[in-house]
Amino acid sequence: MFANDPALYSRILTALTLGFHIIFATVGVGVPLMIALAEWTGIRRKDPHYILLARRWARGFVITVAIGVVTGTAIGLQLSLLWPSFMQVAGQVISLPLFMETFAFFFEAIFLGIYLYTWDRFKSRFTHFLLVIPVVIGSSASAFFITTVNSFMNTPQGFTLQDNKLVDIQPLAAMFNPATPTKVSHVLSSAYMTSAFILAAIAAFSLLKKRDHVYYKKALNLTMTAAFIFSISTAVIGDFSGKFLAKYQPEKLAAAEWHFETIEKAPLILGGILTEDNQVKYAIEIPYALSILAHGMPNTEVIGLNDFPEDERPPLYIHYLFDGMVMIGVFLALISCVYMVLQYKKSWNPHRRTLLRLIVASGPLAILAIEFGWIFAEVGRQPWILRGYMKTVEGATTSEHVGTMLILFSLLYLVLAITCIKVLRKLFRNHPAEKELEEGAAEGGYLQ
Repeated sequence: MFANDPALYSRILTALTLGFHIIFATVGVGVPLMIALAEWTGIRRKDPHYILLARRWARGFVITVAIGVVTGTAIGLQLSLLWPSFMQVAGQVISLPLFMETFAFFFEAIFLGIYLYTWDRFKSRFTHFLLVIPVVIGSSASAFFITTVNSFMNTPQGFTLQDNKLVDIQPLAAMFNPATPTKVSHVLSSAYMTSAFILAAIAAFSLLKKRDHVYYKKALNLTMTAAFIFSISTAVIGDFSGKFLAKYQPEKLAAAEWHFETIEKAPLILGGILTEDNQVKYAIEIPYALSILAHGMPNTEVIGLNDFPEDERPPLYIHYLFDGMVMIGVFLALISCVYMVLQYKKSWNPHRRTLLRLIVASGPLAILAIEFGWIFAEVGRQPWILRGYMKTVEGATTSEHVGTMLILFSLLYLVLAITCIKVLRKLFRNHPAEKELEEGAAEGGYLQ
């Protein structure tokens, strides 16, 4: 049964592709903003360290963009090959954001190429800085358009269904569906936050290796300041997302919180084990918290999972994904807050080894939270591929060769991952920042 289940293999392959791609997509959205912040800070303070930060981050960014292109192309290919019935029904509706996402990527890529090529070719550093702004806009716009596709799959609108076909299509209404504001803002904010923590982890790791150069301290300060801002914004947007789920996808929120009965003053469940008769054991209950998350008031009613047909309930293991995402988010916010307090108090040391180790851990944890979030978003929509209109098994291919594709794409992603790690390590290990600062100083500095 397992070997002859194209729908199952299609889900596994799509999950593998999205899980791999989302790492590079997140970096692709967040790092351009960090590059812009570094170069702007260098210009404003006339500080070559920040200019070098922007330059080195841009070099590494190009590698991740190249891999993101490959995995992004794979997603487009798999949409047609693995989900032909879904594309036949919904393809006309999502074609506009898919086209606009491609346009935004090319817009970003063109200016990224110009930005890199013209690094030392302008008399004014500010003129060069202006070229990174379209890169930031393009990367964020790309995330916006592709996220509207996912939003549409969660709260479809902008069409009429007749004879299993979507007619009277309104592409803009489909794009700007009820899920778009919270999903887009959460994706952008979490991408900026994750990228800041990844770059902060690199700086903290360098300081732990006794590279006690002011360059790394400035890198850590810039990235942790950005990480603090975006971790707070991500938490606030996450609260809005909870209220969105309560209104538009109550079954998803109920499954995530193992909330079975519709009651007022609903508690929030953290951790625990679910028994066969849906009893929760060994969990931490926070009184009234689920009602507050869902509706902003402790006395409000929260719909339970038992109010929905069994065949339309999401898998209950998404509870652990939700908990993991939230707990990592709280940890990241606390770490960045502690750093900011230590940095603000000049007499205190923000470069303590314990804190640096926690910052190093924050990079992988932020990526893990992104993975948890996307798995929660996609699995939490099940059994629907287009909520309320088409179930996942109905949209999948019936081909018997999906298993072969799964093996081939798995090998591709393994090769890409190994190549990315080796290239990035060689790029920065063979040419450390201290050496590049000396070379830049010998040539008259990075500021023109």
